[in-house]
Amino acid sequence: MSLSVLTIVKDRPGHLAQLVEGLRRSDVAPDELVVVDMGSEPPVVIAQMPFPVRVVRLERDGLPLAAARNIAAQTASGEALLFLDVDCIPMRGLVDAVARVLDGNDALICAQVRYLGRDDARSDWHEADLLGRSSGHPVRRFPANGLRQVDDAGLFWSLVFGIRRQRFLDLRGFDEAFTGYGAEDTDFGFRAREAGLPLLFMGGPGAFHQHHDTFDPPLQHFEDVVRNARIFFERWQRWPMEGWLHAFERAGLIAWDQGEITVLRQPSPREIQRARVDSLLSAA
Repeated sequence: MSLSVLTIVKDRPGHLAQLVEGLRRSDVAPDELVVVDMGSEPPVVIAQMPFPVRVVRLERDGLPLAAARNIAAQTASGEALLFLDVDCIPMRGLVDAVARVLDGNDALICAQVRYLGRDDARSDWHEADLLGRSSGHPVRRFPANGLRQVDDAGLFWSLVFGIRRQRFLDLRGFDEAFTGYGAEDTDFGFRAREAGLPLLFMGGPGAFHQHHDTFDPPLQHFEDVVRNARIFFERWQRWPMEGWLHAFERAGLIAWDQGEITVLRQPSPREIQRARVDSLLSAA
């Protein structure tokens, strides 16, 4: 089964370079790499690789995550799609493993992610060394090998996932009503479950998450998180991103009851900077 790797990026040239390097080292090369550039300055340029590379420029304000992923899928030619966030380095066996699993399973496939420290994979690196330095996710547990079906659609993540291209198109991709940051991936997981598409966690090869500073909670995306949470609740009658919403509530930014969020004030620049953390994992 032919496979396209898809990534979206805005102003992260170092992360993108390591993702591409991981693909260059793959045991089985992807049939192509599709990069959607969400207005990076300077624009994304990728050197010649041993597989085709297509870069699509998307000029929109903010972070049009849902739209960028949809454009990547529409551009792709592979029968299978492997979405990688730009801060991920694929392991050598990931491309082949996802292609094989999707050849035999019409499903939504999540691969495991191992988190790197600040100084890991900043120059030359070896996969065996990164395996020893990295740590797994504390909540999303993956089998050592093979596949495990997961019933909780809320555990879907868009960091590293595979799906058949036609199935993605049948689902109409990510819902572009979610703009900016937050909840578009959880909504996609819920819609996949409603369509009868099983969520499978795949053991074995996955990806390394490159370290970068994060915000906990993500106050720099405060308006996006609140807006997208409201859209999600109206559709599914449950709240996404509850960890972040509780943090907003404790900070006095919102009043939050069972069915409504009321914005009380905006976070200050000082509060946003104080939320910056040197951490491997997000608390959402």
